[in-house]
Amino acid sequence: MAVEDLAFLIPLLPALAFVLTFFLGKKLPTGGAIIPIAAIATSCVISLLITINLLQNPEEVINQSYSWFAMFNIGILIDPLAAVMLSMVTFVSLLIHIYSTGYMSHDKAPSRYFAETALFTASMLGLILSDNILQLFICWELVGVCSYLLIGFWYQKPSAASAAKKAFLTTRVGDVMFLAGIVILFADLFKIYGGTVPDGVYVLRFDEIFAQIPEIAAMHVNILGMEVSHITIITLLFFGGAVGKSGQFPLHVWLPDAMEGPTTVSALIHAATMVTAGVYLVARTFPMFIAAPSSLLVVAYLGAFTAIFAATMGIVMNDLKRVLAYSTISQLGYMMLGLGVGAAIGAEAVGISLFHLINHAFFKALLFLCAGSVIHAVGTHDMRQLGGVAKVMPITAATMIIAAFSLAGFGIPGTIIGFSGFFSKDPIIESAYLFAEGSGMWLPYLFSIVAALLTSLYIFRLVFMTFFGKPRTDYGGHESPISMTIPLSILALFALFFGGLASKTFNTFVSDTFMNNFVHVDISELASLGGYHLAEHAGHEPLLILWMPVIVAVAGLVVAYLIYGMKIVNMDNLVSRNNPIYKLLYNRYYQNAIYTDFFSVKVIYEGLACAGRAIDTGFDWTVNWISDFTLEAGDSLRQFQTGVIQTYATYVVAGVGLLIVLIKVILEVL
Repeated sequence: MAVEDLAFLIPLLPALAFVLTFFLGKKLPTGGAIIPIAAIATSCVISLLITINLLQNPEEVINQSYSWFAMFNIGILIDPLAAVMLSMVTFVSLLIHIYSTGYMSHDKAPSRYFAETALFTASMLGLILSDNILQLFICWELVGVCSYLLIGFWYQKPSAASAAKKAFLTTRVGDVMFLAGIVILFADLFKIYGGTVPDGVYVLRFDEIFAQIPEIAAMHVNILGMEVSHITIITLLFFGGAVGKSGQFPLHVWLPDAMEGPTTVSALIHAATMVTAGVYLVARTFPMFIAAPSSLLVVAYLGAFTAIFAATMGIVMNDLKRVLAYSTISQLGYMMLGLGVGAAIGAEAVGISLFHLINHAFFKALLFLCAGSVIHAVGTHDMRQLGGVAKVMPITAATMIIAAFSLAGFGIPGTIIGFSGFFSKDPIIESAYLFAEGSGMWLPYLFSIVAALLTSLYIFRLVFMTFFGKPRTDYGGHESPISMTIPLSILALFALFFGGLASKTFNTFVSDTFMNNFVHVDISELASLGGYHLAEHAGHEPLLILWMPVIVAVAGLVVAYLIYGMKIVNMDNLVSRNNPIYKLLYNRYYQNAIYTDFFSVKVIYEGLACAGRAIDTGFDWTVNWISDFTLEAGDSLRQFQTGVIQTYATYVVAGVGLLIVLIKVILEVL
């Protein structure tokens, strides 16, 4: 049997593991962890074999479609884009599950945990494998449900239950936009087919959608006096869904609060699943975005702003996991920026963005698992209570430092020397320069450079405050068990070497995603529909531009070392409630006050309460008026009840006479 015939098992095995673990896990050691571990390991092997086959012949993608009902289908699509995502998700998820056997060993409900993480992984794999937008959306919603269950895993804690609801409701805003985009897309395609879809044509399959891009782009609607293309509306609605799932401004507020779940859940959400779904959606539908006027510009600007906005908050957080949460938001901004600069570099944007997504999965999973290792050993995640942890946890410290250098993007341009993050983040920044040079829009590039400086500053602040210096409390501590340190070591190797070894092959492989036997689109031609001018001199940037990301990364390290390592600056004067800038950043730009206290409580809750009171008052007034009118009418009619026979006879005669006159008038008129 060919390996592609086993592709359906990739999401099916973790889904089956969910069922078995849920019902049988309590009766098995470690909550039945062996079931999802074995299932995901098998899925990982199948994914890697398929990826290797595709590397040898990237044009021959795997596509298996089956009729569902009417003009819709259920199908599997594994092209270069899907293959690398499948390999990453299964591999990182496998390591996190192995790590969890140690981390969750003392939890009261390990079987529920492993059942939910298995379903989470299955949902993400189903999303990646989908060959049509409707199936992708269904799996997209399953991912959202699983995130709700896992963030609120310790539901006994009010903060965890609140964070789960916040994540669910915030991402629903984006999901409604995504669904609206699908509805408009379906309506446009149905109109293109003349109201009758030919037999064997699945309307929402990606190849059918891409084939109709020119026709959709030709449709326009007048909005506030402006002619707006339907494809621009559809792609921006799709991007709205991605903004919610991938934590872009302003729907990013759920991500930091998602830290209320177990640290392994944070690693799973922030590295392998959930947040990468939005980036994958934009990458999957990239031919639509590049044919949509202005859409890629919105993606580039919002991605760049998110990168710097989140980084500014990361430099003041004192919670290990919250620093990493804001780091995730910032790096997701870089990925969106990488896709947005496709306005200048075309399909290559998919390659550089996905390469950063993959590298980020390795070093961010490593960062979270290292943080979990520290929390597991010392019992706190407040960096102000730590210091000197490297002495008692050398393996955790070494792997955390490797991940920090990878996140900061240390390396030597023009060589294969560097950490993985260097080989993926720097091309995004350089492409932002090309975008700026060609369009004159410099803000995304400037934001990306400043964000790179802040990234280095906050991650090395975390390293120095946690692992070096003298212990600030008597936290004890010990190195984590081997079930936790082995996954750390494996991820550290990938954070160290994967970028340099895979960069050229990976970018070429993924950038050719839309040139195969499933769909063959001309990106340059689609770019002309969107009004974008692709750069012709990519790869020949000035030397200073190539070195600038490394320069700012080194500057961030030096500043962090001087402040938190050497302590040559007294931070008491800066870290103070009297400092308005620090106060603004520490309070996260008062987003909670704006979103929760003002918008949710004042506008929504109190607005609905006022509306409810108004409706109640209106009903009360209506009922009372009808009652009063009925009583008064009864009193008035009662006056006619005199009891005198002659009066009643007069009324009858008058009524009959009036009726005769009325009938005669009507007959004459007709």
